[in-house]
Amino acid sequence: MGIQEFRLPDVGEGLVEAEIVSWKVKPGDTVKLNDTVVEIETAKSLVELPVPFAGVVAELLVPEGETVPVGTPIIAVNTGDASPGDLAPPVGEGTATEDLVPAVPDPGEEVIEAGKIGGAAPGGRTAVLVGYGPKTTEAKRRPRKGGAPEAAPPMAAAPTPEAAPAPAPVAVAEPVVAASSEAHVLAKPPVRKLAKDLGVDLAIVTATGPGGIITRSDVESHGTTSAPAPAAAQAAPDLAAPFAGQTETRIPIKGVQKVMAQAMVASAFTAPHVTEWITVDVSATMELVERLKGGRAFRELKVSPLLIVAKAVTLAARRTPIINAAWDEQAQEIVLKHSVNLGIAAATPRGLIVPNIKAADALTLPELCAALNDLVAVAREGKTQPADQAGGSFTITNVGVFGIDAGTPILNPGEAAILAFGAVRKQPWVVNDEIVPRWITTLALSFDHRLIDGEKGSTFLADVASILEDPARALMF
Repeated sequence: MGIQEFRLPDVGEGLVEAEIVSWKVKPGDTVKLNDTVVEIETAKSLVELPVPFAGVVAELLVPEGETVPVGTPIIAVNTGDASPGDLAPPVGEGTATEDLVPAVPDPGEEVIEAGKIGGAAPGGRTAVLVGYGPKTTEAKRRPRKGGAPEAAPPMAAAPTPEAAPAPAPVAVAEPVVAASSEAHVLAKPPVRKLAKDLGVDLAIVTATGPGGIITRSDVESHGTTSAPAPAAAQAAPDLAAPFAGQTETRIPIKGVQKVMAQAMVASAFTAPHVTEWITVDVSATMELVERLKGGRAFRELKVSPLLIVAKAVTLAARRTPIINAAWDEQAQEIVLKHSVNLGIAAATPRGLIVPNIKAADALTLPELCAALNDLVAVAREGKTQPADQAGGSFTITNVGVFGIDAGTPILNPGEAAILAFGAVRKQPWVVNDEIVPRWITTLALSFDHRLIDGEKGSTFLADVASILEDPARALMF
């Protein structure tokens, strides 16, 4: 079939563009069907893309750090014996569905996508990771930076000015493009990003983490003893260490940061926010947490006060269902939702995201605990998928992990309320007319006053507080 071009697919939620974060291959590498070749950042998450055909990498068509629209060819792979000049139609463009091989994961391989790459799709499109790719006329390939001609070799490092000569291959390390040996290195996305920024080749780093996983400290300790990467491969300067004479640093607004900013502005200037506060004695909750840690059902799980707060929210929503609703401005309707899709605000290396646990109100306490553990772990790795962030109905923001007592949280768009859970501290408290040390926290509830009045918001917040004060009250809901 000659050379096949793989177009940037739509990975779900109707996203229109993505940034090329890191290439996992380089020209000349041999790839098999479904091998991961690139990591991209969409407006909502990091996603690793598998290649939908086998062959030899001919060219990387988009450099790292560049944002391109969906449908842009990003990599060319020589899939047969035809001459390199014979360019076969890209996946999704003029290719018969019977010539396409469905993406079948290798045994034990983690599957990110919901569909099959290369499968038939309506309207002449090709099935991609989630949903369907764009029509071939929807996007054109963006010219590469610096006006490099089409025949120029693909970039293996950050672009250099036109006047600077290209470094000799033997003199330049390639921390930006992963070598073949690095493809089998075990490291989480934030650690890989750190290694790229420090110019450290993960293939030569000694792993000390469980199961041979390279940790952040492994990379940092290696980076302090390694020679600095050549200028062409070095990352942008640290924000904490500007150049001499530099008076400001400008950071492009993109990805998760851009979407978060747009959502917060839309929410703050659309929904009339009201915030109520309550300070509560959660000593009984803290005792329950300690008992649960020793329970058989929680032996392999991390139990924290957030688990009890999450359960209290789902129970209190039964008494005040308007909390779990949304305002539909276009239809002029209030949408009551029959299950609580519980969002947990998570600070990730690439910005704030709010993945949610679907039908959290239907889960048992151990099931809810496992779901929280998985949600946090996936978010920290930067692997939260768009589908996991869609459809939320209520959000908890745990500002207490930062040592903050409370705040006035902004509603997640499409939701009617959000609860801020503050730090749990030992403080003097009056019990039976005596001052004793107790575990105290503050809860702050922001709600949309268009559909939730003061009585409904106050009732819900008081119910959550009463369960945290005495978890046995959960039996009454």
